[in-house]
This record gives sequence, C-alpha cells and structure tokens, in this order.
Amino acid sequence: MRTMPLEMTLENRTAVITGGSSGIGAATARRFAAAGADVALLARRKDRLSELAEELTAKHNTETLTMPTDVREVTAVEAAIEATVERFGGIDIAVANAGLARGSDVESMSTESYRAMMDTNVDGAFFLTRAVLNHLRDSEGTLVFVGSFAGEYPRPFNPVYAASKWWIRGFAKSVAAQVGDTGVGVSVINPSEVRTEFDVEGKQFSDRFEQGEVTEPEEVAEAITFAAAQEYSTVQELDIYRRDKYTEW
Repeated sequence: MRTMPLEMTLENRTAVITGGSSGIGAATARRFAAAGADVALLARRKDRLSELAEELTAKHNTETLTMPTDVREVTAVEAAIEATVERFGGIDIAVANAGLARGSDVESMSTESYRAMMDTNVDGAFFLTRAVLNHLRDSEGTLVFVGSFAGEYPRPFNPVYAASKWWIRGFAKSVAAQVGDTGVGVSVINPSEVRTEFDVEGKQFSDRFEQGEVTEPEEVAEAITFAAAQEYSTVQELDIYRRDKYTEW
C-alpha cells in the first residue's frame, strides 16, 4: 500500500478508542502511538487487545491501557473511562469507533439483530460521550465519531444500520453545539466500505474486497489522527470514500 504519513504530533496526549482491537480502531491506535500519544484500548477481545498493546509498546515505547469492554454495558464504559483517567491523569482524545451491522431489510430483521446494532452503534457512542465529556472539557480535547457513507445517503438494503449512522451525525453535531464554547472539538469521519473484519450478511469486508479495491483502515486512521491533532479549530466532518463510490450511486 502506498502511504505518505502526515507530520502530526500527539505528544503528551492520552487517547481512548472503542473498538480498539481490530480494523479502524487498531489502525488508529497504531497511528496515535506513532504520533506520540498514550492509548487506552477498549474492546471485547482481551487477547487481541493485549497483542496490540505489546506491539505499540515495542514499536513506539508508548504507554497503553487495555480494558475488555462491551460498549453496550454502561457500567463497563464508565469504569473504563475512570481507569483511563486514573492511569494517565486525564483524556485528550476520545474515538467512538465501535460499531456493527446486522440484518438487511426491515421486514426480515430480527428483534435481536435490531437491538444488537442499535445498542452498539447508538447506545455505545452515547455512553462513551457521556462518560468522557467532562474530561475533554478539562483538557479542551477532541471527540471523534466514526460515522459512515450510510449516514449521509439512503441505504435501501439496510435502513436500520443507516439510521444508526444518521443518528451518530446528528448527535455529534448537536454535542458540538453544546460544548464548542468550552473548547471541545467534535469531529465525524465518514468512510465508505473499509477492508476490515466488519461483517455484512456473514462475510467480512477483508474477505469480500481485495487490497486497493476499497478504503484501507490505515487511511481512515490517518483522517482520524488529522482531526485529533487540531489544537484550535475543528475538523467538523470529513468524508473518505473509495474513488469509484459515486459511480454506482
């Protein structure tokens, strides 16, 4: 993959990332660590978190904290934020990245699939935001939401997933209006398909697409890092789509 890293520094900053064990979350953790940040990783898979933390420490000598966390559980999210603040003294960057897709059309979607998707994509983002916001006010930090192309345009083959991402954008912009005058930046990064373990109808995007066919997680991580690195202004919203995305629209 052809890369041209941007010169961005996150020295002396602490970041917390949900969905941090793989895909966009793991790529963002690597990019943050390379830029000098200490990183708290939240995800459900303990082994993957530990492997990534060891990698970050070995490559970048960064401090890490790993916390197996299901973002659908409010007490788990709150405990993870408290542990991060206790360990690092504060939080400068929070990335609401955890998300999943389930089902397809409305008529055939099970209640279980509906609740799993909404609990993760919507409630998880809310729980993180509520728990971290006061700490970001203290640091005049940045809150980054991972949105989606699906949150900007109709998605006829999965309206519920699209609705969850439309919610993310509306929530993020309203939170920005609420906290902007306290020095907190709020950004939304909207990728189209990303070659990760993201699963749609039983097939992961990493298996469905070849390298270079769609967006790579490292590209999205670069965009997230750019948003997180701003000190005075805010990257309000940034779209990162594969180059042929509009040709099929």
